[in-house]
Amino acid sequence: MALFTRKSTAAATVTDAPAVDPALAALTGTYTLDPAHSSIGFTVRHAMVTNVRGSFADHEGTLVLDGFDPANSSASIDVRIASVDTGIADRDGHLVSGDFFDAETFPLMTFRSTQAEQLGGDAYRITGDLTIKDVTRPLSIDLEFNGSATDVYGNERVGFEGRADILRSDWGLTWNAALETGGVMVSDKVKLTFDISAIKAAPQA
Repeated sequence: MALFTRKSTAAATVTDAPAVDPALAALTGTYTLDPAHSSIGFTVRHAMVTNVRGSFADHEGTLVLDGFDPANSSASIDVRIASVDTGIADRDGHLVSGDFFDAETFPLMTFRSTQAEQLGGDAYRITGDLTIKDVTRPLSIDLEFNGSATDVYGNERVGFEGRADILRSDWGLTWNAALETGGVMVSDKVKLTFDISAIKAAPQA
């Protein structure tokens, strides 16, 4: 089901425009991320030999889906840095310190979309601005649309899984330590993962 697609070219005519999928059109609306059923996580190589996985428990966001003109769809996400959880309190404390995120000065990591497109089938890509600390850089997230459903409480939901790779140094996260055996403690490459469940807002009267 095509949630995001490119805008038609100027040369297209009314007869060229594809018919609107009724199921897609029904998804039109504003959705709020459900933090209880969503996760924003990361994986980074540690000491050259293993991976450390973590997540941010405190996040909120909004999806605006336009089933009639999906190119107008957008996403906005705010993540509270202090909610980072890698399973080790001392490591979490180091991550929120000035060596890494400096959460006291820069409490939020934000993403604001600027473009969305369909790659084929249920695969999509959404591009936007990711801000960490005082640095804003473009980020593209590959998404898979998992579908829509009405839950047992009558909420209309949509689900997405997403992933992206970044170099943390691009956002000024450069702390590291050399290992005696060669290499460094923390890799520059970070894998981001998104598992999103969002609830459709009731239409305004």
